[in-house]
Amino acid sequence: MNVRDVMNVLEAIAPLHYAEEWDNVGLLIGSTDWTADAIMLTIDLTEEVLHEAIEAKAQMVVAYHPAIFTPLKRVTEATVREQTVLHAARAGIAVYSPHTALDAAPNGVNDWLARGLGDGDVRALEAYRALPQSEECKIVTFCPAEAVDAIRNGLGTVGAGRIGDYQLCSFELRGQGTFFGGDSTNPAVGAKGTLERVDEVRLEMVCSQSALGLAVIALREFHPYEEPPIEIYQQQPRPDRTSGAGRRVTLDQKASLEEIVNRIKTRLGVERLRVATGRGRGKTYQTIGLCAGAGGSLLDEAVNQGCELFFTGEMRHHDVLRAQARGCTVVLAGHTNTERGYLKVLQETLKAQLGSATIRVSECDEEPLRPM
Repeated sequence: MNVRDVMNVLEAIAPLHYAEEWDNVGLLIGSTDWTADAIMLTIDLTEEVLHEAIEAKAQMVVAYHPAIFTPLKRVTEATVREQTVLHAARAGIAVYSPHTALDAAPNGVNDWLARGLGDGDVRALEAYRALPQSEECKIVTFCPAEAVDAIRNGLGTVGAGRIGDYQLCSFELRGQGTFFGGDSTNPAVGAKGTLERVDEVRLEMVCSQSALGLAVIALREFHPYEEPPIEIYQQQPRPDRTSGAGRRVTLDQKASLEEIVNRIKTRLGVERLRVATGRGRGKTYQTIGLCAGAGGSLLDEAVNQGCELFFTGEMRHHDVLRAQARGCTVVLAGHTNTERGYLKVLQETLKAQLGSATIRVSECDEEPLRPM
């Protein structure tokens, strides 16, 4: 098994297009051809975790947080980060990071957190806006009914009309078109110098941006008109509330703050949480916003969507005060505490799909801050 095989499985679990634009995800160190029969999972690739991986003879590390986040101008041993990158490469250990792609993906980190709160409706706070490449554009023409099949088939041969596993997908609408041909024209239907009315069919098909040029050529080739009418529309991405940033959970049954806090503690395996109660907040809660890691950027979206409580790893002090003022209770668990428990879930998923590979979770990886 090589790194490419593992990446294929990881990217099926958390497609990289789900990642935030500012993130640095995917294969960060190594080659896709390197062997990857032994894999270690961690939240952070520290020197201690790397040493553990070397001792365990791991050939690949899946580090949730990117080992290379901001650009490196050099790779020496001048800084701890450079040392880690250099030592991993020297040991022949490939390093891959899924980070926010795994947060946003269905059944990813945020969904795992949401399931720990109880039964209810779960949706992304900021829905991922998806548009399959094959549906980036829509190409439209108007033609005589007898020309529809030839034009549709011609467009289909260059890739238009593909929706998922379906091909030659199109829509037809019958109507009437008009034209007035000038002296230099040679119309295929009717005569020049007079206003003509002809029965036509509106034919439209989706098309990828990359195939658009060939689609226009094919349409002109198979269309009977001297000047074929061609309209091209840019499609807009469609929101998908099963994936995206954060989650909004609407519980089937209201719960007290104590009940919710205890559910979070159980889910994360922690003994303490920090809580700031929202101003004027009642004793029970039903709508909860959450985000793994640092979720302050989603606070306003959560409150605007009616969340009565916001649960995340960490937030800035003034964001907490702002939440309280808006009547939203805040629960903070510690940044990596909201992420680390998911590694066991990922381990089982990878074991099921990679078969012979050895998958282990780092024992050295831990939340750097602890209560005393």
